[in-house]
Amino acid sequence: MKITNLISHTRKAAMIATITGVTAAGALGAASTVLPTQSVQAASNSSASEASYQRNLAIKNLNSFYKPALKGQFPGNVQEFAIGKTKRADVMKRFSSADVPRTSATGFDAYTATMGSPGYSFRYTNDVLSEIRYFGTNVERQTNIGGITMQLLRQQWYAPSSTSTITTGKQKQTKVTYNRGDYKLEFIFNTGTDLDHINLVKK
Repeated sequence: MKITNLISHTRKAAMIATITGVTAAGALGAASTVLPTQSVQAASNSSASEASYQRNLAIKNLNSFYKPALKGQFPGNVQEFAIGKTKRADVMKRFSSADVPRTSATGFDAYTATMGSPGYSFRYTNDVLSEIRYFGTNVERQTNIGGITMQLLRQQWYAPSSTSTITTGKQKQTKVTYNRGDYKLEFIFNTGTDLDHINLVKK
């Protein structure tokens, strides 16, 4: 009788150990399925936050061109230059010699983008500034000119004054123009999401 009770007790202990093990394994499995889900959610939230941050900076950068254009000017470190007023000598005094000098009287003096500084090209008529091209920065481009898409531009500034297709060699680009007083801001897109540069010219 005692032996029977001992066997029964042993079987019960084994059953309890088995059930407990299964429960623990189940709990561990549940935990392992929750953790990756939480990680994915956190990564998703972080990605959405970063995208929102970049979009807001792109909007801020875009809108910085709106008011200065009325005076024939660009914002930033060229804001003292004005279309039809600034002389080539003044630009060269400010920036020194161009990285890629013009090859004709109607050509562009190009200044390439450096760490934290955008790239520009300047064209002159009789050595007086007639066009500025803004190429944006190379570093963190997505928060700068790279974040300005056709869709974003239309959302912020509504319908453009004109839209046309231009061809440079084999490359086709879309020029989206907004009239700003006596001047024009021209957004030159390679694709709907790839803004190449922004022009400022007299109308």
